[in-house]
Amino acid sequence: MVLKSPGEIAIMDAANAIVRRILDELRSFIRPGLSTAEIDAFARERIRDGGAESAFLGYPHRGDGRDFPGSVCTSVNSEVVHGIPSAHVKLREGDIVSVDVGVRHRGYYGDGAETFPVGQISAEAERLLQVTRRALELGVEQARPGNRVSDIGHVVQRHVEENGFSVVREFVGHGIGANLHEDPQVPNFGAPGRRERLVPGMVLAIEPMVNAGAADVLLSAEDGWTARTRDGSLSAHFEVCVAVTDAGPRVLGHGSVA
Repeated sequence: MVLKSPGEIAIMDAANAIVRRILDELRSFIRPGLSTAEIDAFARERIRDGGAESAFLGYPHRGDGRDFPGSVCTSVNSEVVHGIPSAHVKLREGDIVSVDVGVRHRGYYGDGAETFPVGQISAEAERLLQVTRRALELGVEQARPGNRVSDIGHVVQRHVEENGFSVVREFVGHGIGANLHEDPQVPNFGAPGRRERLVPGMVLAIEPMVNAGAADVLLSAEDGWTARTRDGSLSAHFEVCVAVTDAGPRVLGHGSVA
């Protein structure tokens, strides 16, 4: 684990403010008829305007040349994470779309995601979004000195399953800093009181991925990136970066939700 100084956290706060601003603007931009490539172009321009660069564009794929081709990830309906933006994927009334935005700014990373409704969505889809967002808030509340990494995943899993949904196991949150992915990994499930102890200076990307159906996912053999629910059920994804401080969790980029 790499602990961050107050100066480093200040830079990461600025990086995450760029992410937060883009996600906030996407809330009013996303609409039926829009392609996911248009979402990518919108975000790419705003990343540049913020003086940052995409953390995802060109991200390596196991050394096989299939590096990530988008500036952001756009995952629609049953797609869990890492959906590739495409001019051929058009949003329809009632869809949900997760947009994951990562930036590199002054040598440090910001990372965040939100799942957006496209027009009017079903009551079940709306409940999935609400439960996932609340699971994130509960996880963030655990990012306090003295707690353990597994305390975060435990409260996420408990809230999700109490509401009849399931937590994805194959993908997890992570430490973040001068690298996009650092130790420790932050699962969204598990027993409390285990794993690394949380101390001031840690920065974690907490990101519940929640399925309306079963937890199982499939990775696309075609593109090697897109993960979908095995049963075709809807999936939602929310993410923020959180600094562990003596005063409690600090959500970078837009103040604490705890």
